[in-house]
Amino acid sequence: MPLLTLFHRGAVGATLTIALGAGLAGPTAAAERELLNSSYDIARELFSAVNPEFIAHWQAEQGEAVTVSQSHGGSSAQARAIMQGLRADVVTFNQVSDVQVLAEAGLVAEDWQAQFDNNASPYYSTTAFLVREGNPKGIESWDDLAREDVSIVFPNPKTSGNGRYTYLAAWGFAEQQFDGDEAQVHDFMRTLLRNVAVFDTGGRGATTSFIERGLGDVLISFESEVNNIRGEYGEDDFEVIVPPVSILAEFPVAVVEPNAERNGNLDLARGYLDYLYTEEAQRQLAGFNYRVHHEAVVEEFADAFPETELLRVEEVFGGWEQAMETHFAGGALLDQLQRR
Repeated sequence: MPLLTLFHRGAVGATLTIALGAGLAGPTAAAERELLNSSYDIARELFSAVNPEFIAHWQAEQGEAVTVSQSHGGSSAQARAIMQGLRADVVTFNQVSDVQVLAEAGLVAEDWQAQFDNNASPYYSTTAFLVREGNPKGIESWDDLAREDVSIVFPNPKTSGNGRYTYLAAWGFAEQQFDGDEAQVHDFMRTLLRNVAVFDTGGRGATTSFIERGLGDVLISFESEVNNIRGEYGEDDFEVIVPPVSILAEFPVAVVEPNAERNGNLDLARGYLDYLYTEEAQRQLAGFNYRVHHEAVVEEFADAFPETELLRVEEVFGGWEQAMETHFAGGALLDQLQRR
């Protein structure tokens, strides 16, 4: 079983989950190499399952016992923490722009997307809805979320990649719905944002607000997250709705090279991210309701993932850099639309 502990590493204190292989605790553990993976808020359970499998894989392939630690939070907050001194060896984020910030700071290679397959995204997802038993409000698509009788919960796009995907998916739907009419798109988004019951800083906080605090009629999050929530809290108590139009949510990975080199972990960091592309890991990722690329695993899990039109940020919004400037920067469209 993994050992959970809290400690400070680098200049930033973070809550970390330490995954140790069986029999590694004790006096010899201090000599083992330790990899730190900085990841997004709702990936705790995923990597708690992946890390022990990677540890066993590395032991079998390299004959070396290692440990893997986790730091979780909103992906943008995690990127800032690394720039402030958190000595993460790798990042497994949920938004390209949060890795790009690190590349611009010289902490990740400029060509990081070319260093691993599928634009350095070993798995992907989309945005989906979680509604309560019987779907009492009859939620089917994005237009239902702008009704006066509907209250929604999703994380703050200012602090969460998860929240940004939700905002952009809704915007992309509105552009299709209103044939690009700017005034109608703005009106739709203004109404949708007004229906938000609470803007938590990350996906896990939004889940807590919806499940434990009972806020909202709809939780909007990654398809993987809402399915995992339903599995954990009761399949009879909640339903998952995948709208007919949503957005491609890539989950980019990268080696934080200066940190990995300083920690003596360059090979371990690369090996960890390579492992996420293996059939074994891809099957485990699909089991956590993420969409994957490995052909055999895709075929095996085909019935688990409904068909939906996946809009691409690059095609609809001109890429993440443009989307951040137009929608999420200070005083940009998100701020303007939220003004009363």
